[in-house]
Amino acid sequence: EKNDDRRLRICWETHGSMHPGLLRKALGLSLTSGGCLKFDLKAWDDNIHRVLTGVSNKRTLENLALAVDLSRERPDPPPVIASTLLVPGYVDKEQVGKIARYLVSLDPNIPYSLLAFHPDFYMRDMGTTTAEQARECAESAAEEGLERVRIGNIHLLK
Repeated sequence: EKNDDRRLRICWETHGSMHPGLLRKALGLSLTSGGCLKFDLKAWDDNIHRVLTGVSNKRTLENLALAVDLSRERPDPPPVIASTLLVPGYVDKEQVGKIARYLVSLDPNIPYSLLAFHPDFYMRDMGTTTAEQARECAESAAEEGLERVRIGNIHLLK
């Protein structure tokens, strides 16, 4: 039997630094299809962000604010979500707290996933995220008032 109720949802995962015109197009497809736009927020501090990515986070944060503003009419399913990779030695509870404070200023209901880091590719000399680091970061985000915080990749935690 054919299921005619199936729906193609268009979801994007991005570092968020694309041209705002492209952001509007991607978000428009997600909004009309019931999908989402996931922002991968590496760090709050611009210098740490540059170390981890090679570029500033200025446009990423501006585009995140634009996406939240453009998607207020469709609160469910969440059209904009965010995540942060918990890179030991770089991304700690202070970085996560500042990111969470910014997310709360946009919308305290933005889903936020904190992802365990596993050393691969260019960063093989790094450690794995500890369970303590993940817990501290989740607590920091919740203390800032973010309502939908979760720890992902828990199987990678040490």
